[in-house]
Amino acid sequence: MISTQWSPDSWREKPAKQLPLYKDKDLLKQTEENLRKLPPLVFAGEARNLEAKLGDVAQGKAFLLQGGDCAESFAEFSADKIRDTFRALLQMAIVMTYAGSMPIIKLGRMAGQFAKPRSSDNETQGDITLPSYRGDIVNSREFTAEAREPNPQRMINAYHQGAATLNLLRAFAKGGYADLNKVHQWNLDFVADSPLGERYETLANQINDALNFMRACGITSDVVPSIKETSFYTSHEALLLPYEEALTRQDSLNGKWYDTSAHFLWIGARTHQLENAQVEFIRGINNPIGIKCSPAIDTDELLRLIEVLNPKNIPGRLTLIARMGDDQVEEKLTPLVRAVKSEGRSVVWSCDPMHGNTIKSSSGYKTRPFDRILAEVRGFFAVHKTEGTHPGGIHIEMTGQNVTECVGGAQAIGDEDLSSRYHTHCDPRLNANQALELAFLIADELKGIHVETKEKKDYNAVE
Repeated sequence: MISTQWSPDSWREKPAKQLPLYKDKDLLKQTEENLRKLPPLVFAGEARNLEAKLGDVAQGKAFLLQGGDCAESFAEFSADKIRDTFRALLQMAIVMTYAGSMPIIKLGRMAGQFAKPRSSDNETQGDITLPSYRGDIVNSREFTAEAREPNPQRMINAYHQGAATLNLLRAFAKGGYADLNKVHQWNLDFVADSPLGERYETLANQINDALNFMRACGITSDVVPSIKETSFYTSHEALLLPYEEALTRQDSLNGKWYDTSAHFLWIGARTHQLENAQVEFIRGINNPIGIKCSPAIDTDELLRLIEVLNPKNIPGRLTLIARMGDDQVEEKLTPLVRAVKSEGRSVVWSCDPMHGNTIKSSSGYKTRPFDRILAEVRGFFAVHKTEGTHPGGIHIEMTGQNVTECVGGAQAIGDEDLSSRYHTHCDPRLNANQALELAFLIADELKGIHVETKEKKDYNAVE
């Protein structure tokens, strides 16, 4: 049974998975105390604003774009890297907004996505067995005993990198970089030279024509601030609970608890058991939250999780992130969508087409075929069309840099190309070209929904 009582540390009474074993307990305790003294990274009011916008998504009035690194790195942290990912997300959002005639909620896997779940606690190379790499917030990738030893002080490093990332993201979002009048400047060099770049430039010219018309009518950024700025939120998996607990604060306005490490937190398929520590923690915070739904989850388990995590059925509170694989999405997702709809549960349905489509290439690299990613997205939209529900979002691992980690796409990246720019610290990511190609596919799907909705309204008006 789930207790009605909750506190930021009540998760410690539950069985926990995917947590590192820290040898120095005193250092862990000291680190947690130091984190509790640091300022919040995000504010409760921002989390409430995001929940309200996700409420619009749950009601079919908006679409969620969630994307960013599979695992953020201490070593590769730079302003250029943050800017390029932010810019790629802006490109995706403008493509989907313009074609789909629908607001796009932008949510980055940024400023906190440092911890990663692992299939095994240990890794063996030759005759040596060491703890698995669990993300830079826990240990280091280098295969040495010292590097792989979990170090709680890395949580302090993660906090400060998260703060710096958020500072830059806020400057980009509100300081003029997101101005629609600069839509041409968002095109990255290596994307601009591709067929997708030409398609994007055509759309950008159409947007400029629309802005010129609006300007002639007196509608400018001075009158409508949303023309020159945007809202951008952050998210990560609530995996390393000592870090999350230390950054959970009570809001002075309403007395509710918020995890101030990010605006949005989700729990993965490995840790969403009802009696698990991650579920216990995340059920009590008032941030908008998510659950990854794998092919293994059944309708009864999902409905029980929904009851625990969103008992008041608040629109925008809970996002269900389906990660089924292109060959299972229609078979496995359909009964879940049907059951949630039948129970009258208000949720955001989002598609993660990455994690169910991971393979090992013939060249030995972990990769994701782009055609399978597109196929899962199409299947996701097809399920919701059949069930009469809203396909609310997309959740992807991507970067604004010109990496070669996922095969396929307009660039026709092959197995032989993976080694040239394979830079990920964990899982393969879409590059900006592939992300933009995906955005155009989603835009076409959203446009189809918009047309169907308009036709229904016109028909009803005639009736």
